Amino acid sequence: MIRQQIKWVSVAGLMVMLLVTVVFAVPVKAAAPAISDVNPKLIVNDVDNTLTIDGSGFADQAEVIIGSESAVVTFYSPTQLIVRITAGFAPGKYSVTVANPGTPPVPTTWSGMIEVVVPTPTPTPSPTFTSSPTLTPAVTGRPQVVIDTYSLSESPVRYNHDFSLNVSLDNAGGSTAYGLQVTFNSTDLLMLNTGGIVAAGDLGVVGKSKVNQSMTVAAPLVDVTRVSVDMTVSYSDEKGTAYTDKFTLYFPAASISSSYVSRPTATPTGLQRAQLVITNYKTDVVPLQPGFQFTLSLSVQNEGTITAKGVTMIVGGGSASGGGGTPQPGGISGGSGEFTNFAPVGTSNLQSLGDFAPGAVVKAEQQLIVNVSANPGAYPMKISFVYTDGNGNQVNDDQVITLLIYSLPIVDVTFYQPVGELMVGQPGALPLQVTSLGKRTVVLGKMKVESAAGDVSNGEALIGSLDPGGYFTLDSMVTPSQAGPLELQITIEYTDDFNQVQSITKTLSVNVSDMSAIPTPDMSNPNGGVETPVVQQTVWQKIWRFILGLFGLDSSGPSTPPGQATPTQQIPIPIKGGGGKG
Repeated sequence: MIRQQIKWVSVAGLMVMLLVTVVFAVPVKAAAPAISDVNPKLIVNDVDNTLTIDGSGFADQAEVIIGSESAVVTFYSPTQLIVRITAGFAPGKYSVTVANPGTPPVPTTWSGMIEVVVPTPTPTPSPTFTSSPTLTPAVTGRPQVVIDTYSLSESPVRYNHDFSLNVSLDNAGGSTAYGLQVTFNSTDLLMLNTGGIVAAGDLGVVGKSKVNQSMTVAAPLVDVTRVSVDMTVSYSDEKGTAYTDKFTLYFPAASISSSYVSRPTATPTGLQRAQLVITNYKTDVVPLQPGFQFTLSLSVQNEGTITAKGVTMIVGGGSASGGGGTPQPGGISGGSGEFTNFAPVGTSNLQSLGDFAPGAVVKAEQQLIVNVSANPGAYPMKISFVYTDGNGNQVNDDQVITLLIYSLPIVDVTFYQPVGELMVGQPGALPLQVTSLGKRTVVLGKMKVESAAGDVSNGEALIGSLDPGGYFTLDSMVTPSQAGPLELQITIEYTDDFNQVQSITKTLSVNVSDMSAIPTPDMSNPNGGVETPVVQQTVWQKIWRFILGLFGLDSSGPSTPPGQATPTQQIPIPIKGGGGKG
């Protein structure tokens, strides 16, 4: 009996051990994530890029695999992952896989593909040789500011909850970025403390620059799962050349369902706010060049649902210094705007536009001048609108437009010596000269001389580089086909500051004479082409010659009796035909 009890105890222990082994040996399977979209789908590998993966079921410490390479996750939420694609990533098409941690990991592969490409090479201009070549110092690479990482103090963001955005900036270029200025702008979020502008100092090629901006959600997030903010980084290189990079950041948001009703109401109402947007802008001078005065015309529309009262436009950027509440006199400042390349003329940069009803469009103009020291390029200009909303609070709507500055060559095309009168059918010289009248060295391309009323030879040449006041000469020949004014069309090609082929045209006029209008000498005349008119003799002249002959005197040739004048002989002077040069 005791031996049988021991047997049953052994069997029970063995079963317990097998059960424990089975329980602990079975792996725990993690939930599979879902991928709805991936952006961007095309990546240029010359700089670091960020890849945003939207979906659901993303777990903390989830791994993202691009093709067969693991990517660094810089932001995580259950509905969004942001990863960094480092510069130099091999070109090609890659799949995107997200694997939640588990035993084993549970991967999900996106149905689409992303493509990584190399940047399009910029054509290298042909070298220009001069009679006295100079050595050009080597130019290092331009600065290139990129986002290293960014994070939120609270995620997802919620209405009535303040949070902070922390951004780490890196310089992926080849030289120092000076005077970094970071501007934040969003229709979903309000900027706190700084007004949306943060100065980040200088950023070398080694090290990082940290930027912090406090924000809050502007309105209840009804059926909204994420919000965005535009981050613009402005800086310059050691030569003062300005650069601007723009980034769009997306944050997950805690949305409120449209079926949620916070208090009894008959009809749900939408968000009541005004929103001023620049729908169109243009300048009366095209293209803009250093020193030019011009008029900037803007079309501003209220795309909101309520009237914007007491709208003030600030060209160059500005804000209401009084903050919320009723506006006070002198509470709007426009002196902190950016006027490095463009400055107001005639009036200040503040204009009162009155009230904007919903949907109303107002035309506004501002007189500006381009700084004479401005370099060619594309320059953003900030324009702010300060107004009062329906609750009596002052609101700033900031817009950014872009103006292009060109530096076009200023040249004069003339004759470097007088051109005489040309003859039909005879080649004539055209001593042409191109003179640079600008203040900068210009590089010109092919010069071509044409005429519809004549044949031009040696009418093409490559000009090259011209210093201020320098000149280029071209000695062409033209054979006119008809008399009268001869029009010469001179065309000079060049490449502008935005790599577009342009041309300069000039028309010169010379006079052409007809050869048939000049009398032709008779070379068969024995007098060498001089025709001597025959003098008719009267009867008395013949008798007088007879008497002279009786006395042995000279009676040859025409003679006249005493007291009678001999007719005057008119001898034409032969004229040779016109030469080829004037």
